[in-house]
Amino acid sequence: MSPSVGVVIPTRGCRPEQLRTAARSAMAQDHPGPVEVVIVVDGGDPAPVADQVADLLAGRAMAVREEAPAPRRVRVLANRLSPGLPGARNTGIAALGTDLVAFCDDDDRWLPDKLTAQIAALEAEPGAEFASCAIEVEYGSRRTPRLAGTDRVTHGHLVRSRMMMVHSSTFLFRRGTLWVDESAPRGQNEDWDLALRAAGRHPIVHVDRPLVRVGWGGSAYATRWADRIAGLEWMLARHPGLAADARGAGRIYGQLAFHHAALGHRREAGRWAWRALTTRLTEPRAPLALAVAMGLLPAGVVLARLHHYGHGI
Repeated sequence: MSPSVGVVIPTRGCRPEQLRTAARSAMAQDHPGPVEVVIVVDGGDPAPVADQVADLLAGRAMAVREEAPAPRRVRVLANRLSPGLPGARNTGIAALGTDLVAFCDDDDRWLPDKLTAQIAALEAEPGAEFASCAIEVEYGSRRTPRLAGTDRVTHGHLVRSRMMMVHSSTFLFRRGTLWVDESAPRGQNEDWDLALRAAGRHPIVHVDRPLVRVGWGGSAYATRWADRIAGLEWMLARHPGLAADARGAGRIYGQLAFHHAALGHRREAGRWAWRALTTRLTEPRAPLALAVAMGLLPAGVVLARLHHYGHGI
């Protein structure tokens, strides 16, 4: 029998159309097994969100229901754990009794064969517990594919590079193996931490074609500079091995430099930029951070230009 899949979609209820699209994309999967979608409302009343997806809850979404090869179910729950993204995701995991768990952000969308391809990859490798796939970044009217260039993502890969294509909306894993760490400050880097822990147990099986469309530019998450600093410091403390790889450490130090520069912390920006360059002379984030710190470039303009090409800082 095909495994059952539970899909956790955290939301704050402020993007109803995108939420409906995300939930529909999960329900319309061509996976032949059962799929249960759990929408977890973080920091609000679940009743208005239930109204936003009322047709899905009532089973009146005929196009989705008729295409589905197995039962599809949608539930809307309140976050019962710590406020924020990690608690919402863990609330969803705890509510599921499925064989597998998948994550999807409320502004992202799955292609119809996403689950089928990932489950096949999981079943093809003995001991595999966790799967990801390539993504297509949507920013404005532009779409940019982000590929990994491998079908197995190791712990070493994720230390050297964040590997943005190993995105939370691509995660599929065996229920009971992993939980999200709720100590992540303001939910920053909880997905990177989860992927690192998963890869430390067994390499992540990766389907290297874009099966998830990731929407960028719809929230202020990327520009919460102080939160991003706290998240990187949390990762360095939690995963000391990140500082052992020159390329990976240089990237993190360059990011810290850029975030401090965006906040106007010129001295801290300079200190982290120097550390980035002494760790890896060719680290490109260091000169960008210095340009922002000196007022030569606005941080928002730099970030928007990078997002245009499907990249972040």
